[in-house]
This record gives sequence, structure tokens and C-alpha cells, in this order.
Amino acid sequence: MEKETVKGNSSFKFSEKLKDYRLLTKFSLTFMVAFSAVISYLLAPKIAEYDWWMMTLLFIGGYLITGSANTVNQIAEKDTDAQMHRTSNRPVAAGRMSTTEASIAAVVMLVLGLFILWKYFNLLSAIVSLVSWFIYAYMYTPLKKVSAISVLVGAVPGALPCLIGWAAGNDDLGVGGWVLFAIQFFWQFPHFWAIAWVAHKDYSNAGFKLMPSTEGPTKYSAIQSIIYSLVMIPVGFLPYLVGISGLVSMGILFIANLFMVWQCVRLYREMERSAARRVMFSSYFYLPIVLLALLADKIW
Repeated sequence: MEKETVKGNSSFKFSEKLKDYRLLTKFSLTFMVAFSAVISYLLAPKIAEYDWWMMTLLFIGGYLITGSANTVNQIAEKDTDAQMHRTSNRPVAAGRMSTTEASIAAVVMLVLGLFILWKYFNLLSAIVSLVSWFIYAYMYTPLKKVSAISVLVGAVPGALPCLIGWAAGNDDLGVGGWVLFAIQFFWQFPHFWAIAWVAHKDYSNAGFKLMPSTEGPTKYSAIQSIIYSLVMIPVGFLPYLVGISGLVSMGILFIANLFMVWQCVRLYREMERSAARRVMFSSYFYLPIVLLALLADKIW
């Protein structure tokens, strides 16, 4: 009975530790980042067939590097995370994990991720990944308490996974990679401002300055979301114009972009938290739909 109890406790501790590492790496966000890198890799002209082993390696490498950046972010923001309801349960903020353990994990994940990209893909993808990691961890993170310009800075590493995937597949930073970068870059503004709108009280109490207006959720902030969602419309034509994919996916992107514009317009008209939630959830669905549509309609 005693041995069973010890075994049960060990299993429980492992389960809790695994849960903490999921929180440390921000699993859902990091999964989406790695997913966009893999889809962009498959969209590269030199990739003519699916190699599941290489796709898995790219996903793991991307996940590790992004998870490392998110870990550095949580170490730097452990005190502010502890003040906010939505982040107070993160392992470092809650005191379940020491900053030393988190720091070691960040280094190990970064080194392993970069090694995978360099060894199995190419040096270019590893270099771009390192640049993305640095911008997120050491530029975007501290800027969040300084100015809303942090959202612009953060959108760069947020979109670089597309360029990383393209570089991994094509060994260059060609126009196709930059088009995919542009799609994910502009998508982030209505997406992130909707999140900041919903969590404004938490962010404001923690000292984060993330909304376009210094006054927070205002008509000006809603207009900015509309503007960036409108920019997404012409950007959505670029994959067809540069020959990444065909007319079907162009039509899907056009409809998806119109839908995002409409959700942002509704936010401007209603100025309610519920409307911001609609923008937020719409953006969650937008990216996988758009990327999978491009892949399904690939014409290289």
C-alpha cells in the first residue's frame, strides 16, 4: 500500500510538472507558431512532397525556440504576471518553479531548437529563429511597459515563423516567404488589440501599455483595428499574384479578410467587451483557415 502511494505521488508530481511546462511555454500560442512555420515550409517551392519526419522536426524545433522565448518572457514578468488574474497561475509567477529552473529550461530549449534547425534544415532558418527569439525576449518584453509601439515590435517575431519555415524549405528569404510574413504580421494587430481590449483592466493594473490609445479601449483603438484589418485585404491577394497558390485560396482569403473587417467594424459600433471577444475568437480561426487554404491550393 505504501509503495502504491509513493508511486501515485510520483505520477501526480510528474503530471503537475508537465502541466507547468505547458504553461511555461504557452502551449496554445507556441503550437500555433510552430504550425505556421510548418505550413510555410510546405508552401516553399522546393518542397514537392510531404516528409512527415522533417515536418515533425521543424515543428519540434520551432516549438522549442518559441517556448524558450516565452519562458524568458515569464521570468522577466513574474511579478506583473502574479498581479493579473489571467496569468497569476503561471509556474514562475505562482512560485511553483524557480527562476533558476526556468532559466535552465529556456537555455536548453533554445540550444536544442537551434541545433535541430541548423542540423536538419539550414543555417539560415536557425539564424532567423535566433533573431526572432531575441526580438521577442529582449525587445518586445521590456517595451510592453514603455509604449504601445511594443505591439509593432512584437508583431515581427510573431510573423517571422512564416519566414523561418520558408527558409527551412527553400534555403532563401524569397518573396514568397515575405508574403507569408506579411499575412501573419498584419493579422496580429486586430488579434492582439482584441485580447488587450478584453484584458484591459488586468494589463492596465500591471502597467502594460498595449492599446493604440493611451486611454485604453476607445473609438480610436477600434478604428486602428479596422485599418489594419482593411490592409489585410490587398495583402490577401499577394499569394496568388506571386504564384504561391491559386484562385480558390485567393477567394477564401478575401472572404476571411472581409469577415475580419466586419468584426472590427462591429467593435467600433458597439464598443463592448463582447464585441472585442468576437474579434479575438474570429482571429483565432482566421490564421489556420488561411494557411491551410493556401497549402491546399498550392500551385508550385
